[in-house]
Amino acid sequence: MSDISGKRIMILATDGFEQSELMAPKKKLEEADADVDIVSLKVGQIRGWQHGDWGDPIDVDRTIDAVTLDEYDALVIPGGQINPDLLRADEDAVAFVHDFYDTKKPVAAICHGPWVLVEAGLAKGRKMTSYHSMATEVRNAGANWVDKEVVVDQGLITSRNPGDLDAFSAKIIEEVQEGRHEERKVA
Repeated sequence: MSDISGKRIMILATDGFEQSELMAPKKKLEEADADVDIVSLKVGQIRGWQHGDWGDPIDVDRTIDAVTLDEYDALVIPGGQINPDLLRADEDAVAFVHDFYDTKKPVAAICHGPWVLVEAGLAKGRKMTSYHSMATEVRNAGANWVDKEVVVDQGLITSRNPGDLDAFSAKIIEEVQEGRHEERKVA
């Protein structure tokens, strides 16, 4: 098992996150001895989405307006259709994701999570993947979309769907272990 003890990871989510796409990486990161915070747009709890209906709630540790860039070693955005759609409509969340990427620390998104990366202006010139129905949108944002379980390009980690969670989680851990990524330029 990989060890990233002493590292702090943010999972940015709100209501409607795909249950497995938040819980599986959270579990794997905690098993690797990372501290994981659920950061959201609101205090209290947020609810997942699972098998076509509302899933389980999870407690929010902090809100996006109460965190700083230097507190975290990586940022993870779970998918589902509702969660990333709400996040990409929130100016503070989008600005935070953009600014976090500029710190040269890993930013990971799975399924529909890349919607937030597109909104933050991070897709252009990058090799990425996403849920298959988003391929055209990701390409239109200037990315080279590929159909692979996990893709890494200059610190952006993307995956397609819940079937890719093991590879996605392992790649996040690997990228956190490697640390900063150089030569990133964001428009």
